[in-house]
Amino acid sequence: MNGKNAVMTSTMNRKLILGLSVLAFALAACGGREPEPAQGSSTQTGGASEAAEDHLTETAHVALTPAQLQSSGITLAEVGPRRIREVLPLYGVIAPNAERVRDVAARFPGVIREVVRKVGDHVREGDTLATVEANESLETYAVTAPLSGVISARNANPGEQTGDRTLFTVADLSTVWVEISLFPRDIAKVHVGQSVRVRSDDAGLETNGKLVYVAPFGQSVNQTLTARVLVDNPQRRWAPGLYVTAEVTLSETTAPLGIRSEAVQTLDGRSVVFVKGDEGFAPTEVMLGRNDGEFTEVLSGLDLGQTYVATNSFILKAELGKGAAAHED
Repeated sequence: MNGKNAVMTSTMNRKLILGLSVLAFALAACGGREPEPAQGSSTQTGGASEAAEDHLTETAHVALTPAQLQSSGITLAEVGPRRIREVLPLYGVIAPNAERVRDVAARFPGVIREVVRKVGDHVREGDTLATVEANESLETYAVTAPLSGVISARNANPGEQTGDRTLFTVADLSTVWVEISLFPRDIAKVHVGQSVRVRSDDAGLETNGKLVYVAPFGQSVNQTLTARVLVDNPQRRWAPGLYVTAEVTLSETTAPLGIRSEAVQTLDGRSVVFVKGDEGFAPTEVMLGRNDGEFTEVLSGLDLGQTYVATNSFILKAELGKGAAAHED
């Protein structure tokens, strides 16, 4: 039995030494050093963190020409003071500005002789939408658009009697509402006049608006209040019915040093920003503070006026990954 135990002990020792040798080789490779054979069962404390630090500090710069920067969509910015917001995130939906929607009816009862516009058509104020022959005078007159906008509904066909119904609905979508739902816990934080940032990740849209209305009564069905944000929509990109996220600005403070939040990447478990230098762009470790999703406060690691990669910095991180893989090979 003693002989058997001795053999087992010897086998375990050989496996332990082999495992430590593999670990030492991996750590040395990460740090760019030649592997050193393990001796016995002893290890060096902090080897993994030292290897990670060496990998970051010895990483090559990424050199890109102005043409490469432009083609890859990389933009640069300077470190400087930034307004950091405290925000309340909410959800909402785009709706027509009801103050800029008009229902169009016939002035006099009659027979619709011609319809010249359809749903989706853009019209100017005064454009003819249809012609009607009055029942009493038998004279034909034009039904016109009361404002410039888009026809969102049509209830008119040739040969029909007009009656007193709505024939067309015209909506001016140069401004729209964002209708957001407020829960009871958030009501005290929100008031008319606050700035609101509106985003649609699916459509790739972002804009700012103002809170113009908070309903005085709640809805018993879902226990929420409705608030409305007025948003300019000159290019008609914010389509009614589109679901969005909204961030109500509760307060703002100025950070002495700030960067765009999307500039931050994680490398070797640490937050880094790619800073422009003489040899190209190098990852620089930073300590971060407050963050509102758009800008992030920098507590240490960067200086005022330094040029850094503000957007698409993940491309540079990928380039470093390729270099590290080639180095390991």
